Amino acid sequence: MEIWINPACSKCRNALALLDEEGATYTVRRYLEDVPTTDEIRAVLDRLGLEPWDITRTQEADAKELGLKDRERWPRDASGREAWIDALAAHPKLIQRPIITAADGTAVVARSEEAVRDALSR
Repeated sequence: MEIWINPACSKCRNALALLDEEGATYTVRRYLEDVPTTDEIRAVLDRLGLEPWDITRTQEADAKELGLKDRERWPRDASGREAWIDALAAHPKLIQRPIITAADGTAVVARSEEAVRDALSR
């Protein structure tokens, strides 16, 4: 199990505390320092069963600068998928957090206690 975190994020700290409380074995990836490649982002999206715009923090300053809410420039379909993935790799702060990759090959965006427990049960 791996968890992608930003240590400044309270939801990430809460997820780590719950993993520790439950005695889980996991590795931590500080994804702002150890930035995921586009291939790693594609792989985690496949594990999540989501699209890149589903895990993008669109309220971040970088998102506003890139104009990610402009659906003509940033289509949310197959034609825009690679551009979104490239944006996440270039601006990792835009990646929703925390993300836990579970032992069964799936992943969850673990923003709630329920989601963390879901990852633990897999």
